[in-house]
Amino acid sequence: MEATEFFTAGAASSGETISQAAGASPLAGDIADAAGDAAGAAGPGRAERLARVAIMRMAEAGDAVMGRLIARYGPVGAMEQAKRGVLDPGFARDEKDRAEASRRHLDLGRHAAAWAARYTDPAGDLAQGTQRGARLVVPGDVEWPTQLDDLGDARPFGLWVDGRANLRFSCLRSVSVVGARAATAYGTTVAAEFAMSLGGRGWTVISGGAYGIDGAAHRGALASGTPTVVVLACGTDVCYPSAHEDLFRAVRQQGVVISEWPPGAHPTRLRFLIRNRVIAALSRGTVVVQAAARSGALNTATHAWGLNRQLMAVPGPITTEVSTGCHVLIRQGKAVCVTSAEEIIELVGSIGDDLAPEQRGPVRPRDGLNDETRRVLEAIPARGATGPAAIAVAAGVDIGTALACLGALAAAGFVENVDRGWRLRPAARE
Repeated sequence: MEATEFFTAGAASSGETISQAAGASPLAGDIADAAGDAAGAAGPGRAERLARVAIMRMAEAGDAVMGRLIARYGPVGAMEQAKRGVLDPGFARDEKDRAEASRRHLDLGRHAAAWAARYTDPAGDLAQGTQRGARLVVPGDVEWPTQLDDLGDARPFGLWVDGRANLRFSCLRSVSVVGARAATAYGTTVAAEFAMSLGGRGWTVISGGAYGIDGAAHRGALASGTPTVVVLACGTDVCYPSAHEDLFRAVRQQGVVISEWPPGAHPTRLRFLIRNRVIAALSRGTVVVQAAARSGALNTATHAWGLNRQLMAVPGPITTEVSTGCHVLIRQGKAVCVTSAEEIIELVGSIGDDLAPEQRGPVRPRDGLNDETRRVLEAIPARGATGPAAIAVAAGVDIGTALACLGALAAAGFVENVDRGWRLRPAARE
């Protein structure tokens, strides 16, 4: 299977069926968790898991240099080099050449020294995370979402997952819904309605758990009874924002809260931007509901665009600053304008099977008339009555055609014949 492993009809195994149900009920969640634990035991060994835990503490999430070190030497070999602060000369030479080719400055010695300075006993982090209700999911585990491999060298070293749902199966049919923290009532209403409608159709909503659009999206998903995924910029045991403690508690019961950072890690401005790539990579597409000209939501949109994920944006009033970013994405041709959950699913769902209904205006009785009959009807004055000869001249038809059309219009209830000639019925004047 390719790195990007999203759900397609007929692709789910019996194990997937059980885990997909994990988001639907607490009992099923327990079953999925047990299955995940068993899968983890059959996946990477303890040495590799501990190495990744250590790396998650030493290297900042998204560190591409560490990603390449792991790719070349494996997690254990990479951790040992980072712990010593001394890298293999061949690797250091290749990194220097790479930096020079891209005209970047890279002080690899300082980089490695920073890794070594942040080393702590990984067994402590592993025990602390488990004690606080989280489980470690790493590449090679059954619960690992393989679409994250599309991030290449910036792929997460591992994920702390806290919640009853199965992360991988929750993300197979998923959409990221992001937007401004300072959202308007219009934005939060749209986000909640989209999320609830998506959830009602079996789609998981992924977002960042922030104020505004993120929070509204998670609440809408919870209302639908389907899993939702919160991607944090801090440890899973740190509640940020603190006012969302109840929201995150509800998410853990129905979905999952995940993080690349070890227990106790606090958010920073840079970490919010780094985690956005995970929000974009986990889902089939990203919907930007509201975003100012400079916002974290546009950063997520940039990641989605770079990963060839479907990018969508919701239009808003041109006088509203928090819709400026959405309009820019649409005008640049990067994002598709969406106004309903059906339109979102059409873009991220199965080709030919998830088409949205075409938006149509109201059907009026006149719409079924042919051209000649419509011209005859238009020739009848709105007030008063007139004879068939005058109607024929005004409509540009012969008298026989005019009389035939008048008869058909009378039978359909559009016109009536009175002493002074033909006139419109009141309902036909609208």
